[in-house]
Amino acid sequence: MFEILFLGTSASAPSARRGLAAQIVKHDEYRFLIDCGEGTQRQILQSGIGFKQLTRILLTHGHLDHILGLGGLMSTFMRWENIEQLEIFGGKSTLERVKILINEVVLAGKKSPMPLYYREIRPGPFIDEDNFTVTAVPVTHRGPDCLGYVFEEKSRRPFLNERATELGVPFGPERRHLVEGNSITLANGRIVTPEDVLGPLQRGTKLVVIGDTGRTDDLLEAARDADALVIESTYLDEEAEMARQFSHMTARGAAELAVKAGVKQLILTHISRRYREKEVIAEAQSIFPGAVVARDFDNFTIKRES
Repeated sequence: MFEILFLGTSASAPSARRGLAAQIVKHDEYRFLIDCGEGTQRQILQSGIGFKQLTRILLTHGHLDHILGLGGLMSTFMRWENIEQLEIFGGKSTLERVKILINEVVLAGKKSPMPLYYREIRPGPFIDEDNFTVTAVPVTHRGPDCLGYVFEEKSRRPFLNERATELGVPFGPERRHLVEGNSITLANGRIVTPEDVLGPLQRGTKLVVIGDTGRTDDLLEAARDADALVIESTYLDEEAEMARQFSHMTARGAAELAVKAGVKQLILTHISRRYREKEVIAEAQSIFPGAVVARDFDNFTIKRES
């Protein structure tokens, strides 16, 4: 299961009700801040989630509406908040711009208040934890090194508690050994193998987060069978030519991708001030009936459907 908290859902410039691009993806104790538009630190405070576990920032690209909040966030870390370390992930050109902002403008020759790491990434897996992975995927937008992110739980075989109890497996380390793939011998001499107490392999939850993009054909495989797809919807189809010119997506285009990829849930963000929310929803739902538009501070729980 993943959760995604939207901190900023506006496109290019903030509106009265929408901040600039930023989302937090949560999985157990892990937190990932995706993009950091201007004003993100205030949104973090207002959301109540706090700063302590926000030690990993994933950037989709280097445009200012997606990175400018890093300056304020780092300034706050220098004076008010303490975290153990900070890792900033992104493509080469994105990180080059971020380094100028942080090293030359904010720090201005001073030492970072915490260990600070710039992690240059390319398309492919780059985070591998015990029960989930994060993979970067290439995205077509203005400029090089634009990325989207796929969060996916590892496939697993569920432990059949009732079956284990029937076989006399006690609660405790014996059950852990079986989950880890090891056979055990009970006090009565009976051997219990993992095959005796593990169910069929089940695929884990898949969440795909795409920043700004001008195409969807190159995202089809990354989005395939996702339990949720988060993607921009800066334009409506009536201005599709302008969307192509600026390499952005329409609500229709995002919905068509969701249908082709077999996505279970479609969440639209990066909404332009030129449209009313209900217009964006109507266009998307004409193609993908369950589509929703995220608002600032919306929190979605993403689970694998049975």
